[in-house]
Amino acid sequence: MSETVNISEKAQATAQRLFPEGGLSLGATDPEFIERHANFAFDEVMNHGDMDDRTRFLAILATLVGCQGVDLFEEMVPAAMNAGLTPVEIKEVVYQAVAYCGIGRVYPFIKAANALFADKGIDLPLPPQATTTVETRMEAGIQAQVDIFGEGMRHFTESGPEETRHINGWLADNCFGDYYTRKGLDLKQREMITFCFLAAQGGLRAPAHSPRRGQHECGQRRGIPHRRGVPVPALHRLSPEPQRPAVRAGSGGPAEGRIEVAGNQESEQRRRCFFCCLFFICPASF
Repeated sequence: MSETVNISEKAQATAQRLFPEGGLSLGATDPEFIERHANFAFDEVMNHGDMDDRTRFLAILATLVGCQGVDLFEEMVPAAMNAGLTPVEIKEVVYQAVAYCGIGRVYPFIKAANALFADKGIDLPLPPQATTTVETRMEAGIQAQVDIFGEGMRHFTESGPEETRHINGWLADNCFGDYYTRKGLDLKQREMITFCFLAAQGGLRAPAHSPRRGQHECGQRRGIPHRRGVPVPALHRLSPEPQRPAVRAGSGGPAEGRIEVAGNQESEQRRRCFFCCLFFICPASF
């Protein structure tokens, strides 16, 4: 095996900026792998498009939580902070994941974030971010759904078969009332990380139709990008890490070798986001 590792100048500059204390831990043991991975991740992917570093690392961390990549999460959190993310923003990504991944999957990430923050001398607990109380969470959650999806969600908690109607209430008070209403991230960012959580778990056909629709609806009214906006550039930033998700948009998907495109700037953003996500969820990625 050659001892020479040929890493591009751009990849080196990116790695030095994000990992000033040293790059990924495999550098000493797997130099050939790191050569190709670093050139792809820190040059080709990061220098494609115009996504800012903070948004990129929100997408990366959300996908690592979704695909259970806790070891790499621990290595990426310091880089995310070097890119400008705050401890509050990082914790908000982890907290919101509970609604989409479950506490059993997210608990290790809460502990990992706490340990990383403690090592950096960051006081815990972090400043409170809740804007609701036990008494107001339901009403606030319903309003968040209306803000994102439209007025048709106003009475969603009262709809559907009686035996499953309580689930609509849990969606409103817990997912939206407890998490989406928190400070630290705005609705645009929360919709993006939700998209990444779901993509990282292997599919976007069933549960992910809601955040995609939410991005579409809110993009027309509240400045929240629809599904042809931020999420796909976010998915692009993820392309070096997770398993290949069965993302399907409309009639197409990666499993069919394509995703829905519309031949405009927004569809190009979707393509960029999609391959970003694959970077963090694909063991066989590219």
